Amino acid sequence: MSLLSKTNAFTLGSAIISGIIVLAVLAPWLTPWDPNLQNISERLQPPSSSHWLGTDGFGRDLLSRVLFGTRPTLLLVALILLLTVPLGLLVGITAGYRGGWLEVLLMRLTDAFLALPSLVIALAFVAIMGPGLLNGALALSLTSWPGFARQARAETLSLRRSDYLAAAHMQGIKGWRLMVGHILPLCLPGAIVRTALNLGGIILAAAGLGFLGMGVKPPMAEWGAMVAEGSKVIFDQWWVAAAPGGAILLTSLAFNLLGDGLRDRMDPRHAA
Repeated sequence: MSLLSKTNAFTLGSAIISGIIVLAVLAPWLTPWDPNLQNISERLQPPSSSHWLGTDGFGRDLLSRVLFGTRPTLLLVALILLLTVPLGLLVGITAGYRGGWLEVLLMRLTDAFLALPSLVIALAFVAIMGPGLLNGALALSLTSWPGFARQARAETLSLRRSDYLAAAHMQGIKGWRLMVGHILPLCLPGAIVRTALNLGGIILAAAGLGFLGMGVKPPMAEWGAMVAEGSKVIFDQWWVAAAPGGAILLTSLAFNLLGDGLRDRMDPRHAA
């Protein structure tokens, strides 16, 4: 892959994600209709000058609902990252630096969570706790952190006997000060790249929860729930499912492009 194509992937992914964030922030001012306003007389209308993406089974404007649907999706992704990345780095760095029985215990715990089917566990958790944005984030976080932990442990093991940490030891820096001030900054680039590459899958998993009715509560607009509604009439009124499905596809693609570009920029092994 040439340097130009790497740059283009990063630039294109960043531009699309920036645009999605802007749309989420400005959704109340950009939407032509109230996303929850029902008008049965205009239900299942095809795309037109009045409704650019058509209407759903309740006569609600699909463009407005797709724009407002960016908000719970991005908020869910942000909550998952806030829960998984710090936990994964804490477990991985602690296991790699401390070693011994603590490393064995933490890694066996990590392996146990890695063996769990993520969407099934998320569905079980949400079924127990009830649907909702926070519960969905907690459910998906249960099986998302182990990958960060294993990566951080591997990087910490490679650093444990390095001259860099030996010099820090000679200056009296040990324990948590060494882990947070010296090991963590060196593990962050890999964690950032992994985060960007995982976001596409997280968005699909979040949409899956919404599709199965385990996401945010109606009538809030959410892409997965909108696809589920559109699947009932997909052969006759295809636009009801195509509009939110296209939003999911575009967002996942943008994060994958961003992750690929970040990997090429931050990992010298992938440099041109």
